[in-house]
Amino acid sequence: MNIPDIIIAVDGCSSTGKSTFAKMVAGAFGFLYLDSGAMYRGVTLYAMENGLIAGDGAIDEPGLKAVIDTLDLHFRSIDGATKLFLGERCIEKEIRTLEVSSHVSPVSAIGWVRSFVDDKLHAFSAGGRVIMDGRDIGTTVFPNAELKIFMTADEKVRAQRRLDEMLAKGDNPTFEEVLANLRERDYIDSHREVSPLTQAPDAFVLDNTDMNLHEELVWVQGLIQGRFGILC
Repeated sequence: MNIPDIIIAVDGCSSTGKSTFAKMVAGAFGFLYLDSGAMYRGVTLYAMENGLIAGDGAIDEPGLKAVIDTLDLHFRSIDGATKLFLGERCIEKEIRTLEVSSHVSPVSAIGWVRSFVDDKLHAFSAGGRVIMDGRDIGTTVFPNAELKIFMTADEKVRAQRRLDEMLAKGDNPTFEEVLANLRERDYIDSHREVSPLTQAPDAFVLDNTDMNLHEELVWVQGLIQGRFGILC
């Protein structure tokens, strides 16, 4: 399939499988994959490790703002996979913990944090042929993306997927903890003042509640064919 150099924006709620879907599309069609959520998690991890988030969840915004522009967060391609680094340290595992998940939505709701991440994403995506997932990619980061997809799924299905993922990594949360965290993140993400989670008017909706990855791949292949008039 001869796909032009375009930007594909993938948005959706927590644990809808956006990253897995975007990585699959990137591998199948030769796109650069960028995970915007990883960037916000990286900022959150840095804040946690440097005492900028209190035990009650309060964020030291002046302290974080003073160092935000010096954070060396960047992606590297390792064995065909795009991973996030903080300086020379790969932080992919650390940013996926439930503790980071419990703080990332308030951090990502801060306007200047979003500006920092947006600038990074625009720099990484220079030249096009990029697929990027997040919560405001098609509405704020790349409102002119050639293809926009909004992913959704039943919340209990999403919670179970997230639980399975965390258990496979050695974490041991309960289903109830994961579901509560997911609901809280959905609420914060959709009600924040800056770039709230919302479906772009021109986005195609992918409800993958009862779909497997192969079915998602077939769906997006048909979408690309129809959208750009490409024949296999």
